[in-house]
Amino acid sequence: MSYQVAVRALCEFTAKCGDLDLRFTPAPTALEGMAGHALVAARRGEGYQSEVALAGEFRNLRVRGRADGYDPARNRLEEVKTHRGDLARQPANHRQLHWAQVRVYGWLLCQERGLDEVELALVYFDVGSQKETLFTERASAAELQVFFEAQCLAFIAWAEAELAHQGVRNTALQALRFPHATFRSGQRELAEAVYKAASTGCCLLAQAPTGIGKTLATLFPQLKALGGERLERIFFLAAKTPGRQLALHSLATLRDSVDVLPLRVLELTARDKACEHPGSACHGEACPLARGFYDRLPAARKAAAERRWLDRAALREVALAHGVCPYYLGQEMARWSDLVVGDYNYYFDLGALLFGLTQANQWRVGVLVDEAHNLVERARAMYSAELRQGALKALCKSVPPALKKPLERVQRSWSELNKAQRVDYQAYDEPPQKLLGALQNAVTAITDHLAEQPGAPLDPELMAFYFDAMHFARMAELFDRHSLFDLNKYLAGKSSRSTLCLRNLVPAPFLGPRLAGSRSTVLFSATLNPRRYYADLLGVPANTPWLEVQSPFAAEQLQVRVARRLSTRYQHRTQSLEPIVERMADQFHQRPGNYLAFFSSYQYLEQVAALFAERHPFIPAWSQSRSMDEGARTAFLERFAEGGRGIGFAVLGGAFGEGIDLPGERLIGAFIATLGLPQVNPVNEQLKQRMAAIFQAGYDYTYLYPGLQKVVQAAGRVIRTQGDRGVVHLMDDRFAQPEIRRLLPAWWQVEMD
Repeated sequence: MSYQVAVRALCEFTAKCGDLDLRFTPAPTALEGMAGHALVAARRGEGYQSEVALAGEFRNLRVRGRADGYDPARNRLEEVKTHRGDLARQPANHRQLHWAQVRVYGWLLCQERGLDEVELALVYFDVGSQKETLFTERASAAELQVFFEAQCLAFIAWAEAELAHQGVRNTALQALRFPHATFRSGQRELAEAVYKAASTGCCLLAQAPTGIGKTLATLFPQLKALGGERLERIFFLAAKTPGRQLALHSLATLRDSVDVLPLRVLELTARDKACEHPGSACHGEACPLARGFYDRLPAARKAAAERRWLDRAALREVALAHGVCPYYLGQEMARWSDLVVGDYNYYFDLGALLFGLTQANQWRVGVLVDEAHNLVERARAMYSAELRQGALKALCKSVPPALKKPLERVQRSWSELNKAQRVDYQAYDEPPQKLLGALQNAVTAITDHLAEQPGAPLDPELMAFYFDAMHFARMAELFDRHSLFDLNKYLAGKSSRSTLCLRNLVPAPFLGPRLAGSRSTVLFSATLNPRRYYADLLGVPANTPWLEVQSPFAAEQLQVRVARRLSTRYQHRTQSLEPIVERMADQFHQRPGNYLAFFSSYQYLEQVAALFAERHPFIPAWSQSRSMDEGARTAFLERFAEGGRGIGFAVLGGAFGEGIDLPGERLIGAFIATLGLPQVNPVNEQLKQRMAAIFQAGYDYTYLYPGLQKVVQAAGRVIRTQGDRGVVHLMDDRFAQPEIRRLLPAWWQVEMD
């Protein structure tokens, strides 16, 4: 059995040494990189060959990749690297890696075409000046063969260990049994559909009710597909920390159900949470864990692979034992783990690590997207960008002299936009080109400044603007009908300021290639209705099957009561306070226990909570606050204890509207005093217009479907197991409308009060 490795992955394993050093970054955007490669190829003569596919073998190792270009007339093989700024500041170990890549390609070319020698060239293309810097060397086929085999020898022991690991892993997974005596109702149906999708290589949209064990029902079949070699990697992606923790818990259940489960599991954590030296730059002169990182990485990588279970704590322990950065050890172990648990952004973001590795290594991956209804708004945020003028004005007062002119040019272009706009808010057909040019020049100037001041402390305000400006410029390159550019003026003291936003409205064009890049992506949630809404906005392939798992719960388990004479519309809020308070108190007196009450805003919540405390001071009550940290959120949930009594007040769509599990007597009811509709404002009205133009469903796609999704999620906190009994009060007359009731779960039996 052979082990396949990409040229780049081989060289990154064998040729990287010295410090972790991110100073010669950020790299050009993907579009700039592609444009740079295309321009270099266009400058070459007739007969020049681009993207030359090459492959070769050494023992049981198969090495493959695509060389950037070959000129048969000159017998020159080129590796093209795009960059920004002064090439003289490029770290030596970056150049060493690039030479390793072109030399490996050189041997593969000589071997394939029977060449005795070849000229090798590193072509560095500056995307700013569009100038090329060329480094060349002539090498014989014999010399290149020696180099190639040396790289293979340095890697082959690891490759053989990987093959052995995969064999043992697959055998264990083929024998793995479901960890419980029986499947819950609906759980087997979901598991079979997930396995079929992995086996046939398609996506799946799956709506399955809360409480059936969706996490285990999706992980188990994909692990079986991994053991059967239908998949090579599994990525479990969640919107929030509880989803990731639930995945790790389910995997621990599987691991503990057998004597040994040789499965490498990795939890990816955000850099700001994993960083051991906050405020230090990522290079050897500033951070001790970056100094000599690549020299210590092999031992750390080996120890991490042997550890297998790499949640955040375990990964940190291994990293610090070997003196390397935990965050970047995690980035490395993403290459060598069987199953990775992380946030959505690791696969769906523009620069997503897991998607990049999948593409580079041509992995057959299975992707599990937990609570997939969240992906619409999360993806919109990923592919949107915002700049605030106040932040730029403050920055202009304190930046070094070299940056004043570039930033002032941005400021002047921005002020011109403000003057030209007569109203506070306006949307435009495209972003302003003059401003974008000034912004790109400012990004280049800041990049050069940072590279020239390697040991200087980082200015947080400058870095925040720098990253925001880069993202804004990248999203401007991708601007199309799926996005909107708008300018929103606001008063800052006596001065007028504005916010610029490139706002993604339809994430499908960005998500579609991510879905196509997997062998199978399963998007699952308790709320994926209406199907067309999610299919349209998430960009799933046209042939994607749909599964709706019937609820295992009976209508008699949940009493759903609609207050059909009560309006929670904004203009009726004041009149609604007393009826809501009395309804909540009546229900509590009928059946004392733990309840959650959801409201459309903090202001509304506070009004009801104040009146409730005044009228019913002996009923325990506690409220979600505007800026709760993790400890405060935990304390809020701990009030929902078995045998406890009281009402927790929360905001619909917030931290307590989904992703929390309060079975049994921990929660016996919910009050929902809103239809959940997003606020009517200029931005949402623009979204409504675009949804009408593209999908002929402006109001539904903008307001109705997102609102009711939050309502159903919140109500789903009440019934979690077959033994639960509870009540949900839908406190708004609009819930009585037939078109609204059709969108509620079919198993609910709704009563009108």
